[in-house]
Amino acid sequence: MNTQEVASNLVSWFNNGQEERCYQELYSPNIVSLEPGGEMAVAKGMDAVMKKGEWWRENYETHRSSASEPIVADDWFSVRFEMDTTHKPSGQRGEMSEIGVFQVKDGKIVKEQFFYDMPGA
Repeated sequence: MNTQEVASNLVSWFNNGQEERCYQELYSPNIVSLEPGGEMAVAKGMDAVMKKGEWWRENYETHRSSASEPIVADDWFSVRFEMDTTHKPSGQRGEMSEIGVFQVKDGKIVKEQFFYDMPGA
């Protein structure tokens, strides 16, 4: 797959509730995932990315989520994600948006980095 195909599949599958399919079919086993901070700021490898996803599901209930159409440039693409979630430990519900920037090599996502405001930072 080229970068446009990877990007289009990620958005389509995410918006259709097939997020696991994204990890199985689009991600390199050596993926590097970066967040702006927190306990899981850097996750290297699929096992670490899966643990990050488990942490998210344990701590947040997602009521609604969506991904924008991708913007593609060479081996990179970006997507805006919108989410309505409840933080399970506090019960606080809120909406957030973030930008995900993805790098593709040999038809697989090898790097993802997310940009968003961190409350209290």
